[in-house]
Amino acid sequence: MSKEHVDMKTPVIEMRNIVKRFGDFVANDGINLTVHKGEIHAILGENGAGKSTLMNQLYGLLKPTSGDILVRGKKIEMNSPRDAIDAGIGMVHQHFMLVQPFTVTENIVLGTEPRKGIVLDMKAARRSVVEISERYGLSIDPDAKIEDISVGMQQRVEILKALFRGADVLILDEPTSSLTPQEIVELIQIMRNLTADGKSIILITHKLKEIKESADFCTIIRLGRYIDTVDVDTVDENDLASMMVGRKVTFQVDKPEQASGKVVLDVKNLHGVDYRGVEILKGLNLQVRAGEIVGIAGIDGNGQTELVEILTGLRKGTKGEATVNGVSIFNKSPHFGFEHGVSSIPADRQKHGLVLDFSIEDNLILQNYGADPYARNSILQRPAIFSHASRSIEQYDIRPASSEKRPAGTLSGGNQQKVIIAREVQNDKDLLIAVNPTRGLDVGAIEYVHKYIVEQRNRGKAVLLVSFELDEIMSLSDVIDVIFDGQIVSSIPGKEANENDLGLMMAGGKRS
Repeated sequence: MSKEHVDMKTPVIEMRNIVKRFGDFVANDGINLTVHKGEIHAILGENGAGKSTLMNQLYGLLKPTSGDILVRGKKIEMNSPRDAIDAGIGMVHQHFMLVQPFTVTENIVLGTEPRKGIVLDMKAARRSVVEISERYGLSIDPDAKIEDISVGMQQRVEILKALFRGADVLILDEPTSSLTPQEIVELIQIMRNLTADGKSIILITHKLKEIKESADFCTIIRLGRYIDTVDVDTVDENDLASMMVGRKVTFQVDKPEQASGKVVLDVKNLHGVDYRGVEILKGLNLQVRAGEIVGIAGIDGNGQTELVEILTGLRKGTKGEATVNGVSIFNKSPHFGFEHGVSSIPADRQKHGLVLDFSIEDNLILQNYGADPYARNSILQRPAIFSHASRSIEQYDIRPASSEKRPAGTLSGGNQQKVIIAREVQNDKDLLIAVNPTRGLDVGAIEYVHKYIVEQRNRGKAVLLVSFELDEIMSLSDVIDVIFDGQIVSSIPGKEANENDLGLMMAGGKRS
């Protein structure tokens, strides 16, 4: 990768010996970071390593316990995001902060609307949005409503918001976690357009392939401590993974050949509408057998969300049938589905997976709180609940350890995901529905999650895997079903799939 555009003389960002404590817990322990103008600088670390904590201090959401932050050589106290924005720093969060019914332009200028006298000048705002969009190749319709555009386009709106406010440094937090392969390629090009114009980008990601494809330098953090800063051109993905987790990581999924069994999940002629009442599912048919993983590959917005929500009882279908082991779960409650063999790892861990204010130990028994040994005569048995949580935390590497009593909302996103996976796998149901199960996880955690999903398949369970990660779909799935426009348009053996063919079919084309 050419680094001719990178200005190595004057750091635009310096974080010196940053320490951040939360009580007795040290989240950042003397971390240093230096970013130059025109540079894409990746921050790599395991879940809970302290990456987001470090960036939240740079953006003014948290204050360092000790250490200094310098912007263009000048020490700055980041007391709020307003201080960061004034210093030319913008942040695009993993979970977007957009007003769905508003247009692209309205979202971008919200809070900083240009005025002509006392009247809002939306024409001028729109011109500015179009100018910035064209300058950096963002190619977005300024008049489209957020609720009508893809996740990838919504991300561009967040980037435009930061640029509209004058950001020269952009912090991107897990920016590719919900993007298609084509959208990832487009995002990398957008990042290169920005750095070619002198912007600097700090990229928080767990995806080693994307670090190699986009970043100039990478700073590795492990357990809250600085490990190293490397020139990305001089290392490979295995080197980065080993530095991140402190051990060799196996990328190959060990999935022995086995014959599938009886049909567990049978979906016939399924129809359903989205939140606007628009028909999204248009006669979808799907089967998942015992002892197999069926992966659903598709661009976001083609019916995956509606399919999963109907199967898990979170949404009503308009027509069709869905059975598990011959029992209809169509338009039944989530509890009914659970009682009849369905467990799920939901797409939105905070909205549908956890009660954030509850402790980890309580989240681990959400569906079983009334069952033995966790309750007797309707009285919760706290020792049994605590013991179960302790075993789960150790087995599933939930960090920090000994955190049974902590609210789930205090964990990093990746460790919240581990809590859900620990609970759902241990529920031991006949059908596991896993939606983006490794979203936001580091390679070490992905290795664990994949192991447990394959373990379910090896034990004769049926697994429905819905993921935007094509590498994940291809490496785990025995059968890959491609979803387009609310229907399964193709079904192919996992071992015959390749990224190019899947990408074409996901866009409505035919296999080459």
